[in-house]
Amino acid sequence: MTSLSNSLPGGGETAAFAPASAVGGDVPDYFALLKPRVMVLVIFTALVGMVVSQGHVQPTIAAISLLMIAVGAGASGCLNMWWDADIDAVMTRTAKRPIPDGRIQPGEALAFGLTLSVASVLILGLAANWLAAGLLAFTIVFYAVIYSMWLKRATPQNIVIGGAAGALPPVIGQAVVSGRVGIESIVLFLIIFIWTPPHFWALALVKAGEYAKAGIPMMPNVAGPQSTRRQIVCYTLLLAPLGLAPVALGFGGVIYGIISLVGGLGMLAFSLQVFRNREGEAEKRAAMGMFGFSILYLLLLFAALLAEQGFGLFRPVFA
Repeated sequence: MTSLSNSLPGGGETAAFAPASAVGGDVPDYFALLKPRVMVLVIFTALVGMVVSQGHVQPTIAAISLLMIAVGAGASGCLNMWWDADIDAVMTRTAKRPIPDGRIQPGEALAFGLTLSVASVLILGLAANWLAAGLLAFTIVFYAVIYSMWLKRATPQNIVIGGAAGALPPVIGQAVVSGRVGIESIVLFLIIFIWTPPHFWALALVKAGEYAKAGIPMMPNVAGPQSTRRQIVCYTLLLAPLGLAPVALGFGGVIYGIISLVGGLGMLAFSLQVFRNREGEAEKRAAMGMFGFSILYLLLLFAALLAEQGFGLFRPVFA
């Protein structure tokens, strides 16, 4: 562990983040490494992937599976923080994370993340099936290695391609229940995948200065703010009709259809506000408005599916 903590992969010296006197961290510090807010979203979307599968799984197995999916997501977040400690240290919104703040040493975070990664995959495989476990392993590797170690610092398409990792939990959830990957979870994957760029690029328009300081090639810094605004509108134009796909395929009912239609129109309206407001406080308000609404939009879509399929509220749009 000591040799691993001598320097950071990103190029910064460990001494800049973890003083030699630092000895471990408290439980809340290790929990923070798991990106708990992301874990909550992962649990939620994986659960929806389970309930739309039209299958049956024992409650105990379902609970263990959801926990392991969450732990796997947390492990990949931990490995991301380990790798990105050098750039986290120069960004205001991440400077107080446990590693750059010196509360946990990089080697300890690496060991923690690797241990949780292996444990979550093995336990999910034993509790559910090895397809679900393999998908979880792929998600961890994709986020921690392909996205964090390569895409994030190499291309402005980092969020577009890397978004696949965050979109996979519903697919894993369906694999837990049915032992297969079906059209339902593929559609949910695509919704999250197309949702990710406009969601994060709205924030990137506001935080472009910090990303530039950290040397991260986010779209506004590379292609420029106006190109980013156009791409936000284009992705939203794809997302709005895609959000209605569960209705067309028969696993989204009346409640889902209404929320998807209204929410999709709302996303389009916010994206046009982002496109039109290009300076000062108006630009910031429009971008942060879209960032916030996009979170609500995704949560309501998945909550509607959970209510319909999980609580017997499903009423078909096309009888």
